[in-house]
Amino acid sequence: MPNTTNTDTILLDKDGIRRALTRIAHEIIERNKGCQNLMLIGIRTRGVPLAQRLSKIIEHIEGEKVPVGILDITLYRDDLSTLSYQPIVRETSVPDGINDKCIVLVDDVLYTGRTIRSALNALIDLGRPSSIQAAVLVDRGHRELPIRADYIGKNVPTSNREIISVRLEETDTSDCVIIKK
Repeated sequence: MPNTTNTDTILLDKDGIRRALTRIAHEIIERNKGCQNLMLIGIRTRGVPLAQRLSKIIEHIEGEKVPVGILDITLYRDDLSTLSYQPIVRETSVPDGINDKCIVLVDDVLYTGRTIRSALNALIDLGRPSSIQAAVLVDRGHRELPIRADYIGKNVPTSNREIISVRLEETDTSDCVIIKK
């Protein structure tokens, strides 16, 4: 079990995350009438393993592999100057390009909308997809931009003081979503 304090609440455990991703995968397949011309692109850091998991679930359901890309939005952030004098830029990797593809951006938490906005800017620099959708594990509200997710694992109304912490085995050695008060 993950390290938590008395003020932490576990919102999703390993099985809860699996169920949420399975539901999102079914919704993606249904909305897009299958997985033809579909590409999942994970936003670094935790969006990448979530996109990879969704791809495996979709492959299990449909019998067809959905390509997964990796998007680093560091240079597209509007708070870049406050991050670091020399921000660390990691690899962006998109198989086969994005032109005329239906792209599903995948991230762990949707909060202000600024990360998705940055990802949209980065995607447009890579090509011209036929459509862009967004999938998030947790939507916590508090938008600063008119951004919404098409697929949501769990809606969690929060205060600005609370912190949503997503932990995944691939990056954090355990699977859970915790709200820290």
